[in-house]
Amino acid sequence: MAHTLGLTQPANIELPKISFAAKEIDVAEWKGDLLAVGVTEKDMTKDENSKFQNPILKKLDGLLGSLLAEASFEEDFTGKAGQSLVHRLPGLGSKRVGLFGLGQSASSPAAFHGLGEAVAAAAKTAQASTAAVILASSECPSVMSKGNTAAAIVSGTVLGLYEDNRYKSESKKPQLKSLDILGLGTGPEIEKKIKYAEVVSCAIIFGRELVNSPANVLTPAALAAEASKIASLYSDVLSANILTEEQCRELKMGSYLGVAAASANPPHFIHLCYKPPSGSVKTKLALVGKGLTFDSGGYNIKTGPGSSIETMKVDMGGSAAVFGAAKALGQIKPSGVEVHFIVASCENMISGKGMRPGDIVTASNGKTIEVNNTDAEGRLTLADALVYACNQGVEKIVDLATLTGACVVALGPSIAGVFTPNDDLAKELFQASEASGEKLWRMPLEESYWESMKSGVADMVNTGGRQGGAINAALFLKQFVDEKVKWMHIDMAGPVLNDKKHVATGFGISTLVEWVLKNSSS
Repeated sequence: MAHTLGLTQPANIELPKISFAAKEIDVAEWKGDLLAVGVTEKDMTKDENSKFQNPILKKLDGLLGSLLAEASFEEDFTGKAGQSLVHRLPGLGSKRVGLFGLGQSASSPAAFHGLGEAVAAAAKTAQASTAAVILASSECPSVMSKGNTAAAIVSGTVLGLYEDNRYKSESKKPQLKSLDILGLGTGPEIEKKIKYAEVVSCAIIFGRELVNSPANVLTPAALAAEASKIASLYSDVLSANILTEEQCRELKMGSYLGVAAASANPPHFIHLCYKPPSGSVKTKLALVGKGLTFDSGGYNIKTGPGSSIETMKVDMGGSAAVFGAAKALGQIKPSGVEVHFIVASCENMISGKGMRPGDIVTASNGKTIEVNNTDAEGRLTLADALVYACNQGVEKIVDLATLTGACVVALGPSIAGVFTPNDDLAKELFQASEASGEKLWRMPLEESYWESMKSGVADMVNTGGRQGGAINAALFLKQFVDEKVKWMHIDMAGPVLNDKKHVATGFGISTLVEWVLKNSSS
């Protein structure tokens, strides 16, 4: 990434290379640094002699002279979700044995993803270079396929090990070199699932790095360069078209250019296109992401506690999700589907040439907008991006944006709001999110609220009242989508960031990849 201010340049840190393998060997015969056992609360049941009843735990405890049962009792380990118990116990080929709680039952990708993250954390603490994971209960994979269970564990491990240290003067590298997954079978199908999990996890890391990068590094030009780099890496299926400010003017993108006007960094309208390496295209899709690399609020500047101006580098989280998905799909190469990745990238700044409250801008579909709040800028950029997407002849559009604080108030920090007039599209996305483990909640598109968005001097204003702010924003976007196109808006303002760790989550990437694959003929 190019840098423009403050002499800051991210270090080029290579992702740790971990070898994953599915194996069918006796748990007692595995040799390495850390043996991790995923257990439910039911697995921790003991008989009247305080002995494990679960066959795997019983076998391990027998080889360890009952030390595992004693340790679990002394440390009150009951298998609750999030609990872990790791000890260096003699008697096995592994240096350390760990129990990791899965809760009452493990039945979702999120549970096994969490197991992978916990194993990664334990491996870091123990400086383990080799580890293995086994599930104590044979019931665990019954709800999910064994391959999907393994994939969730792999994904959790990769993302749990990763730390974004590019902007730190010193950093430690994780030691883990290999992870064996025991007891979930072997063969091409499970290997394919593991490989898929690795590809998507690396794409999520790429998305996290984009969002974590500060605005003095990740300018609109730098974001365009990153997108072009993806297209170059997978040039057999991806192509890039970066529109200049002048080209956007020719396309009459007045809404987008109005937002971009105040910044010294010029806007870049980014369009990547995925076409399958062979065969005919049956479905055309578009993924549209909000790409504000910094949002000051403009003349309606973000001020005071709670304005979150210091975190506004994350306002391009939608674009990170879109380009992360492009990176993964460039490697997976699904057939039968064409995908357009579209981002109208710019900064929302303040200057003498900037957009003022009360100005009227004209979008590329001819609709006029009275700007009553310059801090409702994301929807102005998305308006022209959605018109452009419809002009590509796509059948379905999903847009993702860190659009409103109102959605965070409604759904909290970890759930994204979904708005669509199309039930079939909603069903597709929710099926994809069930596979990814990301949390979505469908919100109403209440058409009567549009009355508050009408202007006396233009077709519409860009904000309504405080009530129903996220719904009003979605209704605004709907004005720029062709009625023939199935469309969904995802407001991801909450889950874009992990508030506790103050780092990006890479939200949306896994769900988007799953959705595209469900629309492919692969």
